Amino acid sequence: QLQASGGGLVQAGGSLRLSCAASGRIFSSHVMGWFRQAPGKERDFVATIRWGVGNTYYADSVKGRFTISRDSGKNMVYLQMDSLKPEDTAVYYCARSRTGGLRLVADFKDWGQETQVTVSS
Repeated sequence: QLQASGGGLVQAGGSLRLSCAASGRIFSSHVMGWFRQAPGKERDFVATIRWGVGNTYYADSVKGRFTISRDSGKNMVYLQMDSLKPEDTAVYYCARSRTGGLRLVADFKDWGQETQVTVSS
């Protein structure tokens, strides 16, 4: 089970930090990540991290502004979002791939509840 939190309303240029708590064991082969879905659009990849080695991957639209990290001891995944833009407004989801998938929604079978991020201009 994944529990996401940390969304909210922020002005453009501001920051937010999303957190995701995972219950149960996360294996080194698993990939944890964040996706987002804006109104009327498909769910899109934002960032992922390989649990074991910690390699990170980002969508081009967030590269340099967002940082994904993990705390293995606490089974937590974070998404630090800086320099937020109105186009970052979406519901964000924490997710887990047990098969090593990195970017495709279909590779992630475990999903947390949504957390809303709204960036005002």
